[in-house]
Amino acid sequence: MANEYNSGFDLTHLMVPTKAAAIFAAQESSLYMGGALVPMLNCPAGSTQVKVPKLAKMADPTVITAEGTPSFVVPGDIVVTPTTATSQPINLGLYAARSVVRDIGGVDTGEIGRVLGNSIASVWDKAVTASFAGLTAQEMGAGAANTLAVSDLFEAVATIRGNGETGALFGIIGTNQYAALMADIGGSAFAGGEFQNSAMRNGYFGTIAGVPLFVSSYVNDTDMGTVAKKPAACIMSADAVKGAIQGGVKLEIARRPEAVGFDCIASLAAGVAVTDAERGVIIIDAA
Repeated sequence: MANEYNSGFDLTHLMVPTKAAAIFAAQESSLYMGGALVPMLNCPAGSTQVKVPKLAKMADPTVITAEGTPSFVVPGDIVVTPTTATSQPINLGLYAARSVVRDIGGVDTGEIGRVLGNSIASVWDKAVTASFAGLTAQEMGAGAANTLAVSDLFEAVATIRGNGETGALFGIIGTNQYAALMADIGGSAFAGGEFQNSAMRNGYFGTIAGVPLFVSSYVNDTDMGTVAKKPAACIMSADAVKGAIQGGVKLEIARRPEAVGFDCIASLAAGVAVTDAERGVIIIDAA
């Protein structure tokens, strides 16, 4: 009787716990789905695209101190310069994972949902990380050959701040460069400092130059499609990359007699795009 819920007459007992586990796993496993790092815009039903407004940088207004051209300008007024508005489209894609639940044998619905949720989180995080390839490129230089150093992060932050970004930043470090960066933190340059102690004690980057850092296995030249660049890390603000989502993670279950069981399909309608490349830096090894 362990698999009694695997019946078309009792579908609720399969649907509810599996869906709950899938949504929970997707939200917990994904770095970006929650919207804390990469903002997620809502795409209304019936549409497959979201347009993000992009406003060009404006020059400082000019104060008129004397009469001149044009003649209708009153001395002391400012010349109003209209900004140029464009938009960046974000097209939705469909990400889905399927599991077949057969009637025979015991079934853990929570485990099915967890696996499906993790699959959705994985493909979505890969898509988001791949979009980072469109950020401003910066080559590693201060550390040893082919290794990421703390000074590379400092340089990336300086580049973003120099482009006028004053908001909060975050960073994603590739697992292929995690050890190199931790070794640099543990080197003599940071010896005895609380920054070194905290980083080495927790095994977590913590915050460098005001930037909280996270580790991702998808920052590499395979998942990001930048073989010649060899990406190592990404530093950006929330305005550099944006995502769009429609309805969140969904789960559908249907009877599949050919398999003597049920099809469990988790799906996500979402898209991602770089909205301002100057607000983010991708640190690469071009060697």
